[in-house]
Amino acid sequence: MDKNANIKNHIIEVTTKLIEQHNGNTKDITARMIASKADIGLGLINYHFGSKENLITECVQRIIGKTVTKFYMTGNYETDKERLTVCATYVFNFLFEHSAISRISILDDLQNYTKNCNSVLTQQSFILSLKNDISNKDKSILVFILTAAMQAAFLGNETVKQLLNYDFAKTEDRAAYIKKLVDILFEGTVKMDE
Repeated sequence: MDKNANIKNHIIEVTTKLIEQHNGNTKDITARMIASKADIGLGLINYHFGSKENLITECVQRIIGKTVTKFYMTGNYETDKERLTVCATYVFNFLFEHSAISRISILDDLQNYTKNCNSVLTQQSFILSLKNDISNKDKSILVFILTAAMQAAFLGNETVKQLLNYDFAKTEDRAAYIKKLVDILFEGTVKMDE
Protein backbone atom coordinates (compact mmCIF):
# COMPACT_ATOMS: atom_id res chain seq x y z
CA MET A 1 0.00 0.00 0.00
CA ASP A 2 1.40 3.41 -0.90
CA LYS A 3 1.99 6.25 1.56
CA ASN A 4 -1.08 8.24 0.43
CA ALA A 5 -3.36 5.23 0.91
CA ASN A 6 -1.91 4.67 4.39
CA ILE A 7 -2.49 8.29 5.35
CA LYS A 8 -6.02 8.23 3.95
CA ASN A 9 -6.88 5.02 5.85
CA HIS A 10 -5.37 6.46 9.04
CA ILE A 11 -7.55 9.59 8.70
CA ILE A 12 -10.63 7.40 8.18
CA GLU A 13 -9.82 5.29 11.27
CA VAL A 14 -9.31 8.37 13.46
CA THR A 15 -12.48 10.01 12.16
CA THR A 16 -14.51 6.85 12.71
CA LYS A 17 -13.42 6.75 16.35
CA LEU A 18 -14.32 10.42 16.77
CA ILE A 19 -17.77 9.84 15.25
CA GLU A 20 -18.43 7.07 17.75
CA GLN A 21 -17.00 9.07 20.68
CA HIS A 22 -19.31 11.98 19.83
CA ASN A 23 -22.38 9.72 19.40
CA GLY A 24 -22.71 10.65 15.74
CA ASN A 25 -22.87 14.38 16.42
CA THR A 26 -20.57 15.32 13.57
CA LYS A 27 -21.10 19.05 14.13
CA ASP A 28 -18.93 18.69 17.26
CA ILE A 29 -16.11 17.21 15.18
CA THR A 30 -13.95 19.76 13.42
CA ALA A 31 -11.41 19.21 10.69
CA ARG A 32 -8.79 20.60 13.08
CA MET A 33 -9.78 18.01 15.69
CA ILE A 34 -9.42 15.22 13.12
CA ALA A 35 -6.04 16.53 11.94
CA SER A 36 -4.79 16.85 15.52
CA LYS A 37 -5.89 13.33 16.50
CA ALA A 38 -4.47 11.89 13.28
CA ASP A 39 -1.25 13.88 13.74
CA ILE A 40 -1.43 15.27 10.21
CA GLY A 41 -1.62 18.67 8.59
CA LEU A 42 -5.10 20.12 8.14
CA GLY A 43 -4.61 20.36 4.38
CA LEU A 44 -4.39 16.57 4.04
CA ILE A 45 -8.09 16.23 4.87
CA ASN A 46 -9.04 18.46 1.95
CA TYR A 47 -6.40 16.86 -0.27
CA HIS A 48 -7.74 13.33 0.30
CA PHE A 49 -11.45 13.99 0.80
CA GLY A 50 -12.30 17.50 -0.40
CA SER A 51 -14.12 18.35 2.86
CA LYS A 52 -14.87 17.12 6.36
CA GLU A 53 -18.37 16.16 5.21
CA ASN A 54 -17.00 13.94 2.43
CA LEU A 55 -14.62 12.32 4.93
CA ILE A 56 -17.44 11.55 7.37
CA THR A 57 -19.63 10.17 4.59
CA GLU A 58 -16.80 7.88 3.46
CA CYS A 59 -16.23 6.68 7.04
CA VAL A 60 -19.87 5.78 7.47
CA GLN A 61 -20.07 4.10 4.04
CA ARG A 62 -17.02 1.94 4.80
CA ILE A 63 -18.25 0.86 8.21
CA ILE A 64 -21.72 -0.05 7.00
CA GLY A 65 -20.36 -1.61 3.81
CA LYS A 66 -18.14 -3.96 5.82
CA THR A 67 -21.11 -4.96 7.94
CA VAL A 68 -23.32 -5.57 4.93
CA THR A 69 -20.75 -7.89 3.36
CA LYS A 70 -20.04 -9.60 6.69
CA PHE A 71 -23.40 -11.23 7.11
CA TYR A 72 -22.48 -13.74 4.50
CA MET A 73 -24.19 -16.82 5.85
CA THR A 74 -21.93 -19.65 6.92
CA GLY A 75 -24.55 -21.50 8.96
CA ASN A 76 -26.81 -24.21 7.63
CA TYR A 77 -30.42 -23.03 7.52
CA GLU A 78 -33.25 -25.11 6.15
CA THR A 79 -35.52 -22.26 5.09
CA ASP A 80 -35.24 -18.80 3.64
CA LYS A 81 -37.29 -17.52 6.56
CA GLU A 82 -34.79 -18.87 9.07
CA ARG A 83 -31.83 -17.57 7.05
CA LEU A 84 -33.36 -14.09 6.61
CA THR A 85 -34.25 -13.89 10.30
CA VAL A 86 -30.63 -14.55 11.26
CA CYS A 87 -29.31 -11.99 8.74
CA ALA A 88 -31.81 -9.30 9.73
CA THR A 89 -31.18 -9.86 13.44
CA TYR A 90 -27.45 -9.47 12.85
CA VAL A 91 -27.98 -6.17 11.01
CA PHE A 92 -30.53 -4.90 13.55
CA ASN A 93 -28.11 -5.60 16.40
CA PHE A 94 -25.39 -3.76 14.50
CA LEU A 95 -27.63 -0.68 14.24
CA PHE A 96 -27.97 -0.48 18.01
CA GLU A 97 -24.38 -1.46 18.79
CA HIS A 98 -23.12 1.30 16.45
CA SER A 99 -25.97 3.75 16.82
CA ALA A 100 -24.05 6.92 15.98
CA ILE A 101 -22.78 5.63 12.66
CA SER A 102 -26.04 3.85 11.86
CA ARG A 103 -28.07 7.02 12.46
CA ILE A 104 -25.84 9.01 10.10
CA SER A 105 -26.06 6.32 7.44
CA ILE A 106 -29.85 5.90 7.60
CA LEU A 107 -30.57 9.63 7.62
CA ASP A 108 -28.16 10.18 4.73
CA ASP A 109 -29.81 7.35 2.78
CA LEU A 110 -33.26 8.81 3.38
CA GLN A 111 -32.08 12.12 1.91
CA ASN A 112 -30.00 10.60 -0.90
CA TYR A 113 -31.64 7.29 -1.75
CA THR A 114 -29.62 5.78 -4.60
CA LYS A 115 -28.86 2.30 -5.86
CA ASN A 116 -25.46 2.44 -4.12
CA CYS A 117 -26.63 3.68 -0.72
CA ASN A 118 -26.26 1.47 2.35
CA SER A 119 -30.02 0.81 2.56
CA VAL A 120 -30.11 -0.64 -0.94
CA LEU A 121 -26.90 -2.61 -0.36
CA THR A 122 -28.50 -4.07 2.77
CA GLN A 123 -31.58 -5.05 0.77
CA GLN A 124 -29.41 -6.71 -1.87
CA SER A 125 -27.63 -8.71 0.82
CA PHE A 126 -30.96 -9.76 2.32
CA ILE A 127 -32.04 -10.98 -1.13
CA LEU A 128 -29.03 -13.33 -1.14
CA SER A 129 -30.49 -15.13 1.86
CA LEU A 130 -33.71 -15.85 -0.07
CA LYS A 131 -32.91 -18.90 -2.15
CA ASN A 132 -35.99 -21.13 -2.43
CA ASP A 133 -39.13 -20.11 -0.60
CA ILE A 134 -39.98 -16.69 -2.07
CA SER A 135 -40.76 -15.96 -5.70
CA ASN A 136 -38.34 -13.64 -7.46
CA LYS A 137 -41.05 -11.02 -7.94
CA ASP A 138 -41.68 -10.86 -4.16
CA LYS A 139 -38.06 -10.80 -2.97
CA SER A 140 -37.40 -7.12 -3.63
CA ILE A 141 -40.57 -5.84 -1.98
CA LEU A 142 -40.12 -8.14 1.03
CA VAL A 143 -36.56 -6.94 1.74
CA PHE A 144 -37.52 -3.32 1.04
CA ILE A 145 -40.30 -3.48 3.65
CA LEU A 146 -38.06 -5.35 6.11
CA THR A 147 -35.26 -2.79 5.79
CA ALA A 148 -37.65 0.17 6.12
CA ALA A 149 -39.31 -1.36 9.21
CA MET A 150 -35.91 -1.96 10.81
CA GLN A 151 -34.78 1.60 10.10
CA ALA A 152 -38.00 3.17 11.39
CA ALA A 153 -37.83 1.05 14.56
CA PHE A 154 -34.19 2.02 15.09
CA LEU A 155 -34.73 5.74 14.56
CA GLY A 156 -37.88 5.82 16.69
CA ASN A 157 -36.98 3.16 19.23
CA GLU A 158 -38.43 5.06 22.23
CA THR A 159 -41.78 5.49 20.47
CA VAL A 160 -41.71 1.86 19.30
CA LYS A 161 -41.18 0.84 22.91
CA GLN A 162 -44.39 2.63 23.87
CA LEU A 163 -46.41 1.57 20.82
CA LEU A 164 -45.28 -2.02 20.30
CA ASN A 165 -43.79 -2.89 23.68
CA TYR A 166 -40.34 -3.86 22.36
CA ASP A 167 -37.38 -2.58 24.39
CA PHE A 168 -34.55 -2.48 21.87
CA ALA A 169 -31.99 -1.98 24.61
CA LYS A 170 -32.50 -5.73 25.12
CA THR A 171 -31.07 -8.03 22.45
CA GLU A 172 -33.88 -10.53 23.03
CA ASP A 173 -36.49 -7.86 22.20
CA ARG A 174 -34.58 -6.95 19.04
CA ALA A 175 -34.55 -10.62 18.01
CA ALA A 176 -38.26 -10.99 18.83
CA TYR A 177 -39.13 -7.91 16.76
CA ILE A 178 -37.20 -9.21 13.72
CA LYS A 179 -38.73 -12.68 14.05
CA LYS A 180 -42.24 -11.23 14.22
CA LEU A 181 -41.55 -8.93 11.27
CA VAL A 182 -40.16 -11.73 9.09
CA ASP A 183 -43.05 -14.01 10.09
CA ILE A 184 -45.58 -11.37 9.00
CA LEU A 185 -43.75 -10.66 5.74
CA PHE A 186 -43.49 -14.34 4.83
CA GLU A 187 -47.14 -14.90 5.66
CA GLY A 188 -48.06 -11.97 3.38
CA THR A 189 -46.04 -13.28 0.43
CA VAL A 190 -47.51 -16.77 0.71
CA LYS A 191 -51.07 -15.42 0.79
CA MET A 192 -50.40 -13.11 -2.16
CA ASP A 193 -48.98 -15.99 -4.21
CA GLU A 194 -51.94 -18.31 -3.58
